[in-house]
Order: sequence, then C-alpha cells, then structure tokens
Amino acid sequence: MNYRHHFHAGNFADVCKHVVLGRLVEAMARKEKGFLYLDTHAGRGRYDLSVAAQGDSLARAPEWPDGIGRILARGDAPPAVQIYVDRVREFDRQSGHFGEGLRFYPGSPWLVKAALRPQDRMVLCELHPAEKAALAAEFHRVPRVSVLELDGYTAVRAQLPCPERRALVLLDPPFESPDEWRQLVDALAVGLERMPGATFAIWYPLTQRARVEAFLAEMERRPLPPTWCAEVAIAGEDAGLKMRGSGMVVVNPPWQLDQELGPVLAWLADVLGRAPGAEGQLTWRVRER
Repeated sequence: MNYRHHFHAGNFADVCKHVVLGRLVEAMARKEKGFLYLDTHAGRGRYDLSVAAQGDSLARAPEWPDGIGRILARGDAPPAVQIYVDRVREFDRQSGHFGEGLRFYPGSPWLVKAALRPQDRMVLCELHPAEKAALAAEFHRVPRVSVLELDGYTAVRAQLPCPERRALVLLDPPFESPDEWRQLVDALAVGLERMPGATFAIWYPLTQRARVEAFLAEMERRPLPPTWCAEVAIAGEDAGLKMRGSGMVVVNPPWQLDQELGPVLAWLADVLGRAPGAEGQLTWRVRER
C-alpha cells in the first residue's frame, strides 16, 4: 500500500487519526509533569488542499471533501471532534487563508503542538529528505521541537527512555514496505523494553481484516500492558474499497479515555460512512487489571 500522504491529507483516515491523537495528547496533559511526544513518521507538517488533486502525474479526485469536508458541514460535532475542527480552522487562518472552505490542513505535528504546554517536548522524525526539509522549515523557530532526518523505527530506540519519564509515541508509517507490519511489532517491543510506561499509538489501515488480525495477534504473542484499538470503518468488508477504514492501537492508554472515545467513533462512522457496514468501535485487546 503506497500512502503518499500529501494526496490524502484531510481524508476520512486523517480525521479519525487526528481526533484520537488529539484526545491522547489532552489526556497526557492532565498530569502536571511534562512529557515527550515522539512522531516516528512525521511528514511535512502542513498540506495545501488546493493542490491535493494533482496526483503524481494525473489529475485525481481530492479526498478531503469526504473527510474533513463532511465534518465541517455538520453542526452537531461532539466536543472531542469540535476541538479538532477548531484547531484545523485556526491553522488554516494562521496559514493565510480567510476565504470560504478550507485550504491548508495541519499534519499531526501542528495539531499536537497546538495542545502541548511549555513543559512538554516534541521530537519529529522524517526520513524522506524533501519532506524532512519542509518539516524543518515549519518548526525551525519553534521552541522545544526537534526535527530529525532519521528512520522512525530507529528513533524509538534512540529517543527512549526520555528525561521527562513520560512519553507519547506515534507510529504512523506510510505502509510502503512489505514488512511494515513486522517493523511495527518489533518497534513496539523495543519501545516497551526501553520505557515500559510510555503510551504508544500505532496507526493502521483497514484493508484486509485478516492482515490486521494477524498483526494484532503477533503483538499479543509478547507480554502487553493494557491495550485497545479504536477503529472507524466507512464501509463493510464487501464494499470493494481499497481502504475501507483505519484504526489506532493504543498501548498504555490514559485512564478512562476509552469511555469518552466510544461514542465519538460511532459518530464519525455515521458522518463519514459511504456504504453499508460503516461502524466505529473501541475494543480492548488487553484489559486493565
């Protein structure tokens, strides 16, 4: 699966990922002590939706109208979604767009930065040289933010444990490598060995359910702390979509966040759904003891 993110920015998967990620960051900030936010595959930081339809060589239908576009058209968003919407709109304005609709969409780094406090710190990793250069330009004068041209999986070993003794790690790879699933499992194992109390969030596409289940089963062959999966499917498995949804595995989730997110995921599935079988759900894989 080739997930060139510039052409997918603001789509349904981004919406779901960024809503869940935003709640994770807010939950981490409930404690006064600062924490490290480590993004292993950070991308370029911002995306111009006006060029999202250009594709690599041929024009293509933009994906954001069926993602963030549907959310913006609603007036009944739950608080967790409304916070996300407000941050997207504010980023668009700060980027110089004051017209109708939306032009500039923030990547995970900017959405997370909007929620961080002075005592928190960000490390953003991006291996692609052009993407890393764009990301570095975005954050070159932002305090307590480091941008590294580094393989994200190597970064887990290099950055953990951290001086803050609290961490939220986002593993959000492009799924271009055939062994991406294996690398995710191995990176999680390394991260938990080096910092057992850190919170890890792993994004994954819902392409074939069997593949996702094999990935989760492989994770669970090793001792895991409390772990749940937050998923939003925009269609059932027989809908014929290449990617019919996305999910986030969260290891060491903040306390009681599952109770908040369950109804939010159902709302997102209702708004973003395209075919029968759309649903949002949070399921525990390893329950809290």
